[in-house]
Amino acid sequence: MKHIRRSTVAALAAAVLGPLALTGPAVALPVDAPSPASVAEAVADPVLDTEDEGGEALDAGSGTERAAAAKISRAEEIRRAKVWLTDNAGRAAPYSQKKTWKDGYRQDCSGYASMALKLPKSGPNTVSLKNDGWTKPIAMKDLRQGDLVIKADGNDPNHRHVVIFDSWADGKHTSYRSYEQAGKVGTRHATHGYGLKSGDGYHAYRPVNLVD
Repeated sequence: MKHIRRSTVAALAAAVLGPLALTGPAVALPVDAPSPASVAEAVADPVLDTEDEGGEALDAGSGTERAAAAKISRAEEIRRAKVWLTDNAGRAAPYSQKKTWKDGYRQDCSGYASMALKLPKSGPNTVSLKNDGWTKPIAMKDLRQGDLVIKADGNDPNHRHVVIFDSWADGKHTSYRSYEQAGKVGTRHATHGYGLKSGDGYHAYRPVNLVD
């Protein structure tokens, strides 16, 4: 009789405790372990970098950012463009494909142009500046101070660039002065002929938020 009771008790104990034993103790995750949602977000929104002539990040910004841009005069745009010429303790802001300057804009060609135009931080890239409603195409002969000259046709980001037109360098319009963020150089005011030679890939664009 005692043997039967022991067996019964053992069976009952196994029935009750068995599932608990099979599940085992919960594994504690580290406090700083990322959630599945944050991991998915990091994968979906990687930080990429590109370009050499001016340098730019590949991310062009969200549709919400593109919805509107503050109106700005040509004079204010140029004033803002000049800031980076001496904003590094009297020297030019350095060029970088990955970093943002202290004002929140990327230190590449399109980030610089976006800063001058007061576009949403950290700035659309050259492809977005050209294609996503920030600008409209114009003829090179119609360039005015503050307009952009953009090369954004190639798939190779190292051959994309944008400069801010300042003024014609000569009466025959064979070259012009412009502001740019140049690879390995940083911010500079230089003379260029981008877009004046057929087939070089550069074209003129007028920012839609400019007011005359």
